[in-house]
Amino acid sequence: MKLYDSVGPNPRIVRMFMAEKGIEMPRQTVDLRGGENRQEAHLKRNPHGQMPALELDDGSYLSEITAICEYLEEKNPEPAMIGATPEARAECRMWTRRVDLNICEPLANGYRFGEALKFFEKRIPVAPEASPGLKMIAADRLQWLNGQMAGKDYLCGKRFTLADILLYCWLDFGNQVGQPLDPTNTNIVAWMARVAERPSVKA
Repeated sequence: MKLYDSVGPNPRIVRMFMAEKGIEMPRQTVDLRGGENRQEAHLKRNPHGQMPALELDDGSYLSEITAICEYLEEKNPEPAMIGATPEARAECRMWTRRVDLNICEPLANGYRFGEALKFFEKRIPVAPEASPGLKMIAADRLQWLNGQMAGKDYLCGKRFTLADILLYCWLDFGNQVGQPLDPTNTNIVAWMARVAERPSVKA
């Protein structure tokens, strides 16, 4: 297998997931800022032109971070970062979906349509007028999540999972691009500090 890697929170999620599981493989950096991901060679790997991409041993490609991580988990079950039982996997997938749709997506597009508009307007359809509303939605859902995190170490209770990695990488990115975490979300602030102590954050 081979990971096509780049800057950005999505490739970082896969790297962090791999680090937690102790998975190592060759990596090739794709110049995202230079637009290499929109060129023919990468579009053959992922027709969406997004990052990252995983080349499998048979020469086929996987993209989409949850699909890549689930594949890696099936190939390398221990330690379980999604779940070792149907119930544990379902719980992780539930939280991963909630975080992705309600927080990561609006946060990301709030940035793409706002501060990063000049970078993205030639690459994807953009809606600048939507940026403030998307940021508001992400902030509102984070406030909701803060309540859900009361008394929990991680999104799935005591288990650190893919859902936590997804949320951490995007919130850390948001802190750098004009969408800092509201300090009144004290449960999430404490959770961020817990996750930040894990060696995998440096992946």
